[in-house]
Amino acid sequence: MTSRREPRLADAAEIAAEQGLTPARISGLYNERAENGFPEIAGTRGRARLWDHAKVTEWFANRPPARLREHTPPARDPQDLLNAAAASRFLGYKNSNQVTTFVRDHPGYFPDPDVVEELGTAENPYRRQMWRVQTLLDWMATRPGRGKRAGAKRAAQSLPDVPVDGDPDELLGASQAAALLGFKSLNSFSSSLSQGNLPMLETTDAVTEKGGRRRWTRRRILEQAAQRSPRR
Repeated sequence: MTSRREPRLADAAEIAAEQGLTPARISGLYNERAENGFPEIAGTRGRARLWDHAKVTEWFANRPPARLREHTPPARDPQDLLNAAAASRFLGYKNSNQVTTFVRDHPGYFPDPDVVEELGTAENPYRRQMWRVQTLLDWMATRPGRGKRAGAKRAAQSLPDVPVDGDPDELLGASQAAALLGFKSLNSFSSSLSQGNLPMLETTDAVTEKGGRRRWTRRRILEQAAQRSPRR
């Protein structure tokens, strides 16, 4: 039997730093959980309450605060390129690392960068990811949690139709994997993956050069689906 990976736990201070809030506000959201659906605590460390990091990240991803729903980004050329910090500010987040957090911890939720620059040296390489203003505007209009303002554009976030009988060695992305595994959304797939519920997909078969997105073969995904199906 494959062992299940323990979820990563985070306290109010860590969550607050990622979300651009205060620890007191995180505690307040937890106290209001009956109305807002904030996740239950998953443990304690001394007197500090701990939450499942993946569940809290998903909760925030699907419930942008009121100030973001009302945020009007500054006028920019749609073709302007913004790095992760500038993109975070453009989208109205107080935390300049918010886009980086989305890309790192919530694969498939945020759009792939339009440009990836390979910088640094051979000994110390690093990447700078950049998004066009139009890409960010399109995401703002369709992101989860937008309610009626998303309108018909929300349909663009539906999972694709993926044939089961395609090339078993074809590399598929997160949204295609989510569809083959029977998830209703990309977010639910990402959350399940981060919690260790899809052990056969913890190892990837490839990573894209643009954006470092994970890819799996159709064969591996279907094997995971077969292992998962008795519990569904």
